[in-house]
Amino acid sequence: MEEEEILDTLGYVMASTYRLAVLEYIGKGVKIPSDIARTIGVRTNHISNVLSDLKEHGLVVCLNENAHKGRLYKNTELSLEVLKYLKEMNE
Repeated sequence: MEEEEILDTLGYVMASTYRLAVLEYIGKGVKIPSDIARTIGVRTNHISNVLSDLKEHGLVVCLNENAHKGRLYKNTELSLEVLKYLKEMNE
């Protein structure tokens, strides 16, 4: 993955505390929106909007698109690279 793509994406993620919090919370796991919302302290409908936005930018994927409840989200390789880059910057 090219550093320029990671930096462009990093700027996009850091422009919103919600985007960053969602990606950090999901980490290498799989999470549902209600769990993310409860942990971050934001309403579920707002988290759904954030997840939709992150999905459009290739940062998360929904593993069970056809489910209306209990959708499972995980980070993509791009978002994991962004989180790794961010961690290295802060060390």
